[in-house]
Amino acid sequence: MTALTCFKAYDIRGRLGEELNEAVAQRIARAFAEVLGAERVVVGRDCRTSSEALADAVKAGLMEAGVEVLDLGLCGTEEMYHATAYFEADGGIEVTASHNPMDYNGMKMVRAGAAPLDAATGLAQIRALAESQNFAPAKPGGEVRQAKAARGAYVRAVLSFIDLPVLRPMKILVNAGNGAAGPTFDAIAEALSKKRAPLSFICLNHEPDGSFPNGIPNPLLPENQPATAQAVLAAGADMGIAWDGDFDRCFLFDHLGRFIPGEYVVGLLAEIFLAKNKGASIVHDPRIIWNTQEIVTRLGGTPIMARTGHAYLKQALRDTGAVYGGEMSAHHYFRDFACCDSGMIPWLLIVELMSRRGVTLADLVTERMAAFPSSGEINFRVADAEAVLERVLAVMAPKAVARDNTDGLSLDMGGWRFSLRSSNTEPLLRLNVESRGNSVRVAQAVAELRALIEA
Repeated sequence: MTALTCFKAYDIRGRLGEELNEAVAQRIARAFAEVLGAERVVVGRDCRTSSEALADAVKAGLMEAGVEVLDLGLCGTEEMYHATAYFEADGGIEVTASHNPMDYNGMKMVRAGAAPLDAATGLAQIRALAESQNFAPAKPGGEVRQAKAARGAYVRAVLSFIDLPVLRPMKILVNAGNGAAGPTFDAIAEALSKKRAPLSFICLNHEPDGSFPNGIPNPLLPENQPATAQAVLAAGADMGIAWDGDFDRCFLFDHLGRFIPGEYVVGLLAEIFLAKNKGASIVHDPRIIWNTQEIVTRLGGTPIMARTGHAYLKQALRDTGAVYGGEMSAHHYFRDFACCDSGMIPWLLIVELMSRRGVTLADLVTERMAAFPSSGEINFRVADAEAVLERVLAVMAPKAVARDNTDGLSLDMGGWRFSLRSSNTEPLLRLNVESRGNSVRVAQAVAELRALIEA
């Protein structure tokens, strides 16, 4: 029995050839169908050059288990989520490596209702069966059908989140990064035009191209942000939007070309949902929390902290009935979107908020960024993560006023706090620091913690 190293904390991700290939994808899909007892499964793929062949292998594995496959073709991960719930399928699989390097691919998988697979049971059972290959006999009846109604239903669901009549004229720069976002965005833009929404769009790197001629689409990396920022300024746009490869994350730029860190977008979306859902609960991740918690509490909502990662945020929404959940990494989750994340709903809601208030995106976030400055996520590659965490804890814990272990180590130092956690997907320690109105203290704290981590 060969171990499959492409299984990660809550999805499949691996280097092509050695960790993930068509034979492995077929085995995983067949195991997925057997473990879930699936009769109908939605399958989609991103635009990577390896994704179509891997998706074909996934469909073959599902059909061996007698599954009816609803094929979405090229689409975003969120379209797979929506279609799984919309068609009442028993599960869904998106072939994607999102923002990983060119020589990687992967699979994001959900069960009925687009609910996440539990890592300790569902994902572990799929892995064990795919490794052992002790499959039940092949079943007849497997077939592939094109899910032609999926995109239209998805577009209607996305637009149901906004109040179209309040939108004011706005010019928006969109950068698909040659990922999967372009065709789906076009369908949304066409629907907006038919409803006479006064929005105009300038498109950059819009055509899907799995060779990624402008680099892997990952707008969270600082080196990838100037392309969008400069295009916003050159176009005189009111805001900019950039997506990652499977567009389940969107990143915003104001009219000054300034990148807006994700934690401040979480605060804005929390504000939007609390205006429409008085007293609602809002879920957030544990990395940068003070801005979100202050907004939610002040507006009469209940902030709920969940462990970082899409499976944990989604489950928290389902467990608590929260209307919205957000991560500083630009994943945003919506109760009325099967508790799943979307990279299209957030920017539409921000456009609505800008329209309602008659202000710029810069107006919405500048004061919040000054009130709660943060470091952004800083990554450290270390030999022994546990030893580093223990060293930091020994030095910093005696001076802390509060400690939280929701995800890694979080210490509240009074006027500032930090989160230090191991990545769920990469061999890294991730540090985030924030303060109340003191950006100098943030820089000092980063320097102090860096010295401890790198000692």
